[in-house]
Amino acid sequence: MTQTLSNPYEENLKTYRDELAVDYMPAVKAMAARLKERLPSSVEFNDLVSIGLEELVKLARRYDPKQNDNFWGYAQKRIYGSMLDFLRSLDTVSRSDRKIIKDIEKIVESYQAEHDIEPDDEYIADILGIEVEKVRRAKNASEIYNVMPIEEQMNFFDNVSLKIEEEELIETIKKVLKTMTEKEQLIIQLYYFEELSLKEISEILGVTESRISQIHKNVIKKLRKELNG
Repeated sequence: MTQTLSNPYEENLKTYRDELAVDYMPAVKAMAARLKERLPSSVEFNDLVSIGLEELVKLARRYDPKQNDNFWGYAQKRIYGSMLDFLRSLDTVSRSDRKIIKDIEKIVESYQAEHDIEPDDEYIADILGIEVEKVRRAKNASEIYNVMPIEEQMNFFDNVSLKIEEEELIETIKKVLKTMTEKEQLIIQLYYFEELSLKEISEILGVTESRISQIHKNVIKKLRKELNG
């Protein structure tokens, strides 16, 4: 009977990879917690963690420190991407539902301009002549898309995706940001780059969550207008 001799390097690498997965589990849970803060209650925190940990284990098993000496730098974007893929899989929004989302945004914008607060779901449902549950479902879908990359949000209401080069998008974002106030620019910075929730930004800047949400939507509209010429 022949005995297979183990390769010491391979054994050490396997142990190292197992330790990596364990070491970065708290980081994945923290990432899921930050993302959850920006999502509706219908999205479960444990589901995000499960997806993230599954991707962490896959990446740890494939990782070779000789190729890349920074595991978290290598894994972070991929793990976050796996969570976004999970959120995309939850999207069951029909074309008619997307129209409802647009109609809701118009009602909210008009109501806020007059009353300086956001209308409740019952008021919106009454204006649109639909069930309150439909309004809540549409708003949940809209909240999920708010955490997606900007270019994906701009494609949300279109059947045909906008073809955007990354450099073009960056330049357009800079152009649009120049038309905004310093506070509005800071809100976008905190939301997209610091990944703070609307509630956290509201507490920092003393601005209502609904106002922050409105500013975010206005930026998306301006970007679409610029890119569509």
